[in-house]
Amino acid sequence: MADKKEAAGKKGFSLLGLVGPIQFVMGILLAFIGGALFLWIFRENVAEAYGALFKGAFGSKRYIGEALLSTTPLIFSGLAVALGFRSGLFNMGVEGQLVFGGMVAAYIGYAWDLPRVIHLPLALLGGAVVAGLWGSISGYLKAYHNIHEVITTLLMNYIAFAIADYMIAVGGPMKADNELPVSPDVLESARLVRLWEGTRVSSGILIAIFFAIVVWFFIYKTRIGYKMRAVGFNAAAAEYAGINPKTMTVLAMALSGALGGLAGAVEVLGVHYKFYAAFSPGYGWDGIAVALLGLLNPFGVIAAAFLFGVLRSGSITMQAIAGISKNVVSILIALVIFFSATNKTLEPILKRLLGGIGSGKELELNTEQEGDR
Repeated sequence: MADKKEAAGKKGFSLLGLVGPIQFVMGILLAFIGGALFLWIFRENVAEAYGALFKGAFGSKRYIGEALLSTTPLIFSGLAVALGFRSGLFNMGVEGQLVFGGMVAAYIGYAWDLPRVIHLPLALLGGAVVAGLWGSISGYLKAYHNIHEVITTLLMNYIAFAIADYMIAVGGPMKADNELPVSPDVLESARLVRLWEGTRVSSGILIAIFFAIVVWFFIYKTRIGYKMRAVGFNAAAAEYAGINPKTMTVLAMALSGALGGLAGAVEVLGVHYKFYAAFSPGYGWDGIAVALLGLLNPFGVIAAAFLFGVLRSGSITMQAIAGISKNVVSILIALVIFFSATNKTLEPILKRLLGGIGSGKELELNTEQEGDR
């Protein structure tokens, strides 16, 4: 009987694990309903708009490829923000870290002629390390001088953008030998391979998923990850327990910055093959929304990043076929974030409901046991 109770309790616990995914799906459904209402108010054809949107995301191999292409950097930037949040830090500098990662990866990619087995990993590592060091500056200022990381990361974005502009401006150290403000093309040995013929999808998507798994394992299954979460939950209590909050703060911002740098490195080495100042359409900023929508869980980040990638890809076709501005997708994204945040209030209700289902199963098992006796 005790074994059956324990089994029922475990089953109930697994049901409660559905709370997060249910909130995620509810946020998406409510956002699309809100988007439909918005289009209807302005007398747009809702069916045609959404039909074109989904056709642009899933209508062909090329469209699916473009959705996955946008998903890749969004996974990295979402992981960067989520890791910071889990440590009690709000990294608003992912866009600047992304720019640094892309810039360094491009430089290593075109300036150093190395065997592929060394060149590509080195370019990725270089982008991650430099961006991580850039992010650790904000962590140091937060830990040792109590300067809020939101302020420093935001301001450091502008420094990163200015440095990037200088590097490829006329006379800049990374300026290509042409009239455009771009770097030289990276060598073949530093380029990510294409995975799907007829699309631009590179092996970067596999690297992104791999790092999502690594981040999940790091946060939830390692001692350092536990310490970071403890500091994020209550720094004073963590310090009382023997954890150094200052060290964890600097480390968390460094790792968060490194993930942001990987987003830029993968984008440059897998898509553009050169560095230019505006190579990111705002992936770092979107990473904040991706992390929040994914409930700060690495696997949730993958799902949220894919959703954003689908909407980005479908918006172009929606504008071309239905004649509806692709800016409607920005409204949809905003609504997804809004409803996902607000339906957090339903979490206690969902937990009671799903917990009740688990309790019902346990009661049923107990009744069966009494009958057997």
